[in-house]
Amino acid sequence: MKFIVSSTDLLQGLLSVSRVIASKNPLPILDNFLFVLEGNSLTVTASDSETTLKTVINIDEVTEGGEIAVPAKLLTDTLKELPTQPIEFSTEPEKNIVNIAWASGSAQIPYLSTEDYPELPQLSEAVTLNFKGGILADGINNTIYATADEELRPVMNGIFFDITPENTTMVASNAHKLVCYTRNDVKGNGASGFILPKKPANILKNNLAKLGDENVEISFDKKNAYFKFENTLMVCRLVDGVYPAYRSVIPKNNTNVVSISRTEILNASKRVAVCSNQATSQIIFKLSQNKLEISAQDVDFSMSAQETLHCEYEGAPMEIGFKSTFLIEILGNLPYDQICIKLADPNRAALIQPAIQSEPDEEICALLMPMRINN
Repeated sequence: MKFIVSSTDLLQGLLSVSRVIASKNPLPILDNFLFVLEGNSLTVTASDSETTLKTVINIDEVTEGGEIAVPAKLLTDTLKELPTQPIEFSTEPEKNIVNIAWASGSAQIPYLSTEDYPELPQLSEAVTLNFKGGILADGINNTIYATADEELRPVMNGIFFDITPENTTMVASNAHKLVCYTRNDVKGNGASGFILPKKPANILKNNLAKLGDENVEISFDKKNAYFKFENTLMVCRLVDGVYPAYRSVIPKNNTNVVSISRTEILNASKRVAVCSNQATSQIIFKLSQNKLEISAQDVDFSMSAQETLHCEYEGAPMEIGFKSTFLIEILGNLPYDQICIKLADPNRAALIQPAIQSEPDEEICALLMPMRINN
């Protein structure tokens, strides 16, 4: 293998796939990038055995192709210290060494044979779905924070893609809070779905950040999913299991409705929560006509705080408690200025939605379980 490439172009390609590499890999070969040079295309692969990222870098000057496995950390650390300039890669097969030469110096690093590098899984009876990159990134951003970390219920540790001929809904829940992000302009040919684990979801979110309206093609079967966009491919193993029937827990007739500025209630909740009990993090909403009083106290440390906000409230006077960390998380992630909180009674879940859905093809709602108030 022998080629010349811009140090910056190569480093950007390596960094875009390197985040998938685990600190402790099940196979030593996975501590390496897989380089495959064919024609003028250098395909760089990184993997942790469950999630794989591939990117293609265009190479202008190629003398000889080939494939090698190069130590990932060693190579990226070397390139990070170089200013932008052409660098030449050449291998010495008899020594299993890669020579990296730049204007003022050179380095030699070892490489491995590629025969032990795992192959990508093949899909069986794949289902295909298309998203705009920006919309998929928004969906992940609006749901991933609500995923759980449960050993006994792994299906809760990812984002569920619920696909129908009418729309696609992305769902995440940890049993205390639930978030649904629905796109009416993303439709399947039939009813299907998959659960995307948290790690590949985070990787995907970061890689999609600048994609905008570019298309992302998702192909999946019962075990794996392929995400193709621009010059990148992500392949990941899906969470095995059946996601709970989330639609059945979303309330339909919560008649006590608070309409308020999201920023105002978020900031007030943060200020009041400072004085909440460290064990419970409970804050209390006391609602009356066009008034919301938020309070918290920690009797053990003689701390308390309260703040009163003006709001539009239609319903009976009510006191309801929430875990402040969950409430602040939901309010901090909703991308709307005005929200409404729909309540039934102090013992049933609150439904939090935008006051006005300004994007016709987008629907967002969050569900938050209350906490019992100890008087």
